[in-house]
Amino acid sequence: MSQNIYIQENIATIKALQKDAIDLLKTLIAIPSFSKEEEQTAFIIERFLIEHGVKTERIKNNIWATNLHFDKNKKTILLNSHHDTVKPNKGYTIEPFNPFEHDGKIYGLGSNDAGGCLVSLIATFLFYYDKNDLPYNIVLVASAEEEISGQNGIELALQTIPSIEFGIVGEPTLLEMAIAERGLMVLDIVATGKAGHAARDEGENALYKILPDLDWFRSYQFEKVSALLGAVKMTVTVMETDNKQHNVVPSTCKMVVDVRVNELYSFEEIVATIEKHVTATVTPRSLRMRSTGIALDHPVIKAGLSIGKGYYGSATTSDKALMKFPALKMGPGDSARSHTADEYIFIKEIEDGITTYIELLENIFTL
Repeated sequence: MSQNIYIQENIATIKALQKDAIDLLKTLIAIPSFSKEEEQTAFIIERFLIEHGVKTERIKNNIWATNLHFDKNKKTILLNSHHDTVKPNKGYTIEPFNPFEHDGKIYGLGSNDAGGCLVSLIATFLFYYDKNDLPYNIVLVASAEEEISGQNGIELALQTIPSIEFGIVGEPTLLEMAIAERGLMVLDIVATGKAGHAARDEGENALYKILPDLDWFRSYQFEKVSALLGAVKMTVTVMETDNKQHNVVPSTCKMVVDVRVNELYSFEEIVATIEKHVTATVTPRSLRMRSTGIALDHPVIKAGLSIGKGYYGSATTSDKALMKFPALKMGPGDSARSHTADEYIFIKEIEDGITTYIELLENIFTL
């Protein structure tokens, strides 16, 4: 059966789910849900699912549920997106927590990243929730702390939910398939000097000592370039000294470096190369958010290709990095809008997201 025909045969149910998803998104936008402060949106999602007849589980601010006829003898697909947001930047010209529609768009903080993806996946889960003949189980996780790669988000939930065969991670990709993504490593770079009075030839200026390292980070290029993810990218994002006085030579100077790593290097290789070239101390904050990819012959990718979806490598990092099983990153919305002022998502993107997710799963089920 053509999947378009399948969608048409279930159009009334799907339209009702689309409406509910849009209403849920507006409710979520209206409630601040910064990372580690998602208690209220977790409650809203939990209540929404319960009102739709779903038995839910909660671990901290992560809400999860399985399909009604869960069968431990079947493999399980994860549907996951997050309900935390960054804080609104200073460029907002609208109230970030006042959702409103204009010109076919829903405005508000978290609408694009990743509210539209989350409500689309919730609607997709509800579409399949009570079907008793699914070839796979489905687990839905609305997770917390994604924006800060927190340890009480999806990483915690994965310790509790059933074993996963593969996952679909909802992030704004214009509904194309992000089959690989760069890893993220944050480095603290510290140069040490000696304090002294700025009026005299005293001390050893840590700020001056770190400048050659700053220049190295700006100019160095790692040799291996990925066909999907491009080159390793290093960006100095913060620089600070240990004192606030104009007349004191700083004894320490710290840089923070954001490093986006392709799949051709391990984090350990990157750190070793940096330590060979800089004089300051190099300390990674974490080695958890590694580059990930999924094979083109995986069933979820084959299913996506069969419905006309293209694929690419994503420059941004998501909770996909914390999953030890294959996962596809795909969802409605545009990554270019994420974390921007006056964030929005098109209503049609959400509607298309729901039908696309359903078509994708139907193709998986028939492979």
